[in-house]
Amino acid sequence: MKKRLQVYWLAACFSILLSLTAGAQCSICTKTAQQLGEGPAKGLNTGIVYLAFTPFLIVGYIGYKWWQSNKE
Repeated sequence: MKKRLQVYWLAACFSILLSLTAGAQCSICTKTAQQLGEGPAKGLNTGIVYLAFTPFLIVGYIGYKWWQSNKE
């Protein structure tokens, strides 16, 4: 069971790393990025992805600590 969970988390982390190139922009951000040009638009998109990823990291950390405390 522990091995299966490790494989699952490894696959989840790997898929998250691959999805960083996704175009995560709202309509207002897309319009702003088009006006800025190619270079700044990539930076804006990367910033949006990092802002969206932070809550998942926090919830994952809390869940991991909760799981550890229940395991003991």
